[in-house]
Amino acid sequence: MIGDIKTYNREAIVHKPAGQFEETRFEKIHNIIFNNSLQASKIVAHEIADLIKQKAKENKKCVLGLATGSSPIKVYEELVRLHKEEGLSFNNVVTFNLDEYLPMKPNDVQSYYYFMHEHLFNHVDILSENIHVPNGTLSSEEIYQYCIDYELKIKEAGGLDFQLLGIGRTGHIGFNEPGSHYNSSTRSITLDHVTRQDAASSFLGIDNVSKKAITMGISTIKKAKRIVLLAWGVNKAKVIQHTIEGKISPQIPATYLQDHKNTTFILDVESASELTRIKTPWLVMSCFWNKELKKKAVFWLSEKVKKPILKLTDKDYNENGMSGLLAEEGSAYSLNIKIFNALQRTITGWPGGKPNADDTNRPERETPHKKRIIIFSPHPDDDVISMGGTFDRLIEQGHEVHVAYQTSGSIAVTDEDALKFAEVAKVLTTDKNHLDKVISKINENNKRAVASKEVQLLKGTIRKAESYAATRYLGLPDEFVHFLNLPFYETGKVKKNNLSDVDVKIMCDLIEEVKPHQIYAAGDLADPHGTHKVCLDALFEVLKQLKPKKMMEDCWVWLYRGAWFEWEPFEIEMAVPLSPDQVVKKRHAIFYHQSQKDKVMFRGDDIREFWVRAEDRNRLTAEKYHDLGMANYAAIEAFKRHYF
Repeated sequence: MIGDIKTYNREAIVHKPAGQFEETRFEKIHNIIFNNSLQASKIVAHEIADLIKQKAKENKKCVLGLATGSSPIKVYEELVRLHKEEGLSFNNVVTFNLDEYLPMKPNDVQSYYYFMHEHLFNHVDILSENIHVPNGTLSSEEIYQYCIDYELKIKEAGGLDFQLLGIGRTGHIGFNEPGSHYNSSTRSITLDHVTRQDAASSFLGIDNVSKKAITMGISTIKKAKRIVLLAWGVNKAKVIQHTIEGKISPQIPATYLQDHKNTTFILDVESASELTRIKTPWLVMSCFWNKELKKKAVFWLSEKVKKPILKLTDKDYNENGMSGLLAEEGSAYSLNIKIFNALQRTITGWPGGKPNADDTNRPERETPHKKRIIIFSPHPDDDVISMGGTFDRLIEQGHEVHVAYQTSGSIAVTDEDALKFAEVAKVLTTDKNHLDKVISKINENNKRAVASKEVQLLKGTIRKAESYAATRYLGLPDEFVHFLNLPFYETGKVKKNNLSDVDVKIMCDLIEEVKPHQIYAAGDLADPHGTHKVCLDALFEVLKQLKPKKMMEDCWVWLYRGAWFEWEPFEIEMAVPLSPDQVVKKRHAIFYHQSQKDKVMFRGDDIREFWVRAEDRNRLTAEKYHDLGMANYAAIEAFKRHYF
């Protein structure tokens, strides 16, 4: 089921007994899928608020187990809003946090103590003595007794009434890494490399991430009366599928929650995308076969039986749970032709539209022949990484192309690179005192502090110069390059501010100035620090505000995906093939972003450099098209149209 905050009341997430909630026989944990994480977070926050108020009426403490990371942030924001605007009191609340890094000082910006105070505790009326976050400053001799005492404190408080969880890509809950035993209690643990890799962005590099942590155990978590686990984004989809549908295994500790009697997983559409009822619904239920689902099913069948579309037979459909689709279409032959033609029509070498050509079955309009185009790039390299070949093609075909870098990308420049540029600049300038100050600021930075304004400016200038080098290489005049420096990003640290009206106005002003016929934007929500999502949210708000204006009637929006994931073939509405020479040209454009080439701080879970990822992804898309029966291209860049 998919939740919608307008129609989905809070009672809907109350757990039902096993066998009464599953959409399919595959699922072993109650779960609800929401359209987006903001809606879902508000629902969860209201469940917590209702519990707090109910306990207060009974004159009892409300004992909450709390999580950190990006998943619960919007839950905490809504709880703060409920406190400030609707009078929700936390006077009766006692909290126990799941975990903390070792070693870690409470005032370090990466500490979970700092996180909880910044996002929740500093903004509500909770009593300080009721806050419990594991101590990250303990010596090895102190840890064992401390963990025993932490367990006793939870027990003395009456046990956890509600436990909020996230989930790591290893399947860890808290810091219970693969191999954790079901009866484990609070303890110190060595962190999995994948877990440290996922945290690297917050620490400005994996080398700075702690190797150990204190965590509540599986047994501790499972004793909670109510458990809600949050998971957002496509990068969590596989582990969610394994957790909900797989066998209980210590290799995926979250599967232990299958045994808990009152657990709900709260998911967004992307994190739920690998569940059987979402990915292949025809295997578990009767389907309403709309156009997109037909494409999805045929592409899936083609991949499963390893045949191109036009070679699929009635037998292939019947033996793989798709007899209903076949009955609706009449025969495999007619269905195959229909889907083959739809796929073929997504391919174009003219992303801006082909002049003087019939555009009936082309992804883009023929007119106007010379379009005004804005490419929105969240960071100063996403444009060439994600659509460098299409970017080049649009310029070559004579369109007026503008690129707008939404953020400075300053935090992704290492201190070592900044120091190198500062020392070069010092040789060339007469104002050596200023450069000495900047160099001193860089050297003083312990890689956990907030960067000074001077250092932020230097790092942003490095990214700006690299962007000009890349766009000039592609032949774009400097006057068509825009550095928006949206304020939400400019905090000097990984955590950003919320999107503001100022951010939206900056983008609105540019669109009203250019009056584009095409907008390209990043539709990839999987980047490790969330900037892509904020930038996309900003664009959606801009489109909402500008939609009534006449100029937007002729504006089409195309979404590309970034360096982490690609659109699946059934989602692709425009596929731009690249020749081998264009692949090389795209690579060279990426190379101009030298500060991001060798020391990538925000690579996420992929150790490859961005140019390698881009080439591998574009080649894989071309291979998928070839396997489905299309021509054998060297590479393909893919886009999905956004209708507003």
